[in-house]
Amino acid sequence: MTEIEEKLSSRIKQCFARSLHIRHVDSGSCNGCDFEITALMNPVYDIQRFGIDFVASPRHADMLLVTGGVTRNLEAALRKTYEATAHPKMLVAIGGCACGGGMFGDTYAHLGGVDKILPVSVYVPGCPPRPQAILEGILHAIERAHELESSRKGNGAYAARTSNV
Repeated sequence: MTEIEEKLSSRIKQCFARSLHIRHVDSGSCNGCDFEITALMNPVYDIQRFGIDFVASPRHADMLLVTGGVTRNLEAALRKTYEATAHPKMLVAIGGCACGGGMFGDTYAHLGGVDKILPVSVYVPGCPPRPQAILEGILHAIERAHELESSRKGNGAYAARTSNV
């Protein structure tokens, strides 16, 4: 196990008791980043050994991975998905398009990067980023959420997931 893998595994156990549930949202990508996210589940990376699972519903998710720049057609769906996600909301922008709009920028059909629509916790640049970079981005998002919750609570304990649904 590499250093990032060890940190990720121990941080997930510490912050989420056993597992981290991720909802992937494609907001208008070319699918290059989607292929790299799918590669995380192959035998080489096998992210399920760290307790990471992809879920179909944002209501079951601890984190959102968003790929692609936001198209006008998918803006409302992205907002609804974010609102349905439990607190603390962690959003990781995967790839150059999600981070800043990519080669499409701002056009009549394309709104740009995810941060123009929703608050982003961590950016993972690249076209597409390597699976190792995506794992590191997930780790940074977990650490950032843990620090925010610890400072809010004041006692260093991680708050239990709550949802207003």
